[in-house]
Amino acid sequence: MTMNRSPASLGGSPAAKVPGETKTRADSTPSRKRSRSDCASESPIKDQQPAKRRSPRRCNGDREENCIGKHNGSLANGKQLGSPKSPRKRLFGPSNQKPKWNPRDPAQMQAAKQALHLATPPANVVCREVEQKRVIDFCKACIQQSKAGSLYVCGCPGTGKTLSIGKVQEHLLVWSKEEGIQSPDILTINCTSLTSTTEIFSKMLVKFRPTSKIKNFSPLQHLQKIFSQKGQSSGRMMLIVADEMDYLITKDSSVLHDLFMLTTLPFSRCILIGIANAIDLADRFLPKLESLNCKPVVITFRAYSKDQILKILQQRLMVLGCDVFQSAALEFCARKVAAASGDIRRAFDICRSAIEVLEAELRDPTEKKETEIVSFDHMDIAISKSCKSPLVNIIRSLPQHQQVILCSLVRLFRQRKNSTALGEINRSYLDICKSTQIRPIGMTEFADMCRALADQGLLELGNSRKDRSKKIKLKVDVSDITFAFKGIRFFQNCLE
Repeated sequence: MTMNRSPASLGGSPAAKVPGETKTRADSTPSRKRSRSDCASESPIKDQQPAKRRSPRRCNGDREENCIGKHNGSLANGKQLGSPKSPRKRLFGPSNQKPKWNPRDPAQMQAAKQALHLATPPANVVCREVEQKRVIDFCKACIQQSKAGSLYVCGCPGTGKTLSIGKVQEHLLVWSKEEGIQSPDILTINCTSLTSTTEIFSKMLVKFRPTSKIKNFSPLQHLQKIFSQKGQSSGRMMLIVADEMDYLITKDSSVLHDLFMLTTLPFSRCILIGIANAIDLADRFLPKLESLNCKPVVITFRAYSKDQILKILQQRLMVLGCDVFQSAALEFCARKVAAASGDIRRAFDICRSAIEVLEAELRDPTEKKETEIVSFDHMDIAISKSCKSPLVNIIRSLPQHQQVILCSLVRLFRQRKNSTALGEINRSYLDICKSTQIRPIGMTEFADMCRALADQGLLELGNSRKDRSKKIKLKVDVSDITFAFKGIRFFQNCLE
């Protein structure tokens, strides 16, 4: 028998049964709907799809809403839930993205150039860990045993020799403090700054015995006396770093020989580290040391490979916190430099030049490219410029005083004739030395350096009995010299 059921019996409106509750429940339903709609409008998730029907096994009865909210970010207990963030979103979300580099910002442009400048020392020297460890172990053994020793560091230009030895000095000072050992006195000498080859002994004596008075003895003889007699030398070790050591080479090699022989005296406390480019310097100029069984330990710094150059460039750019170069551009630069010379300094120069190419492109109103990063094309232009003349690399690898002589010639030849007397160039050279506060060399050594420049094909040196009267003429273009010194503040001041 079919029975007509009232809406109240089907769970509809209970108005007939409980009049007092009718208003309350009737009002609560729209309120619940309004709260749901309000929450949905405030949710960060827009255009949300309706929840899919879940299996009764997973979502049963009154738990259905909770299950839907758990899995789809829908309503749960009358509240809107945001979808949980996945680990992938947290890893690659906007908070972890690198900030974009703005090449139109002068400060950011300058920071990128500064990071690739030679004068900006890195926190640590990468790709030279093996060589540094050998030098550190050698010095530690000498300090612990209070024993003198000599080391010769050689390699092609731009292979990190000087920078690595500088980090070794810092490490030794920290190590000696941690071990409770008396730290060594450290004397670093760039041999190109010496007015004479024998001046190195004067500097050593001043550092080792600042209060000693020299009477009837040369500085070398005084050092030999100190290191030959018991009780004369102090127990403190002395680390001497002679950079550009090949400038101490004389006709009879006496200065080099005497310098290394100081480490063989019975009471010597010297640890000598010589740095130079020539790999066979000890074999050619110090054959006597080998016969005396005191030949220095040789550590060779090989030219950087493509992967090493790329790693060093990436390390320098890491401090910026943003991408300045395309990966392909950096790899192209590293490959070209490794194939040519392996000189990391040249890689820095090319990268800075590539930044300047982009900078010029952004200033050019005719260029409509929207490139915001140094691209492969920019790097290609920079490499083409650097390889325009092989003389650029020769000029950059010259000693400092020879480079200053070239700056003197450029300043003179900008004004008038393209040939002048050696004496006039010497006066211009002295003016530059005075303005830049570097110690000038004597007239004899100045003439020798001019001959060395002539031997390399940079100058043409005339014949005359007196050095001052010899005519000098540039055999290279002035633009090659100015381009070689571009970006180096010291030489730009010299050329002004």
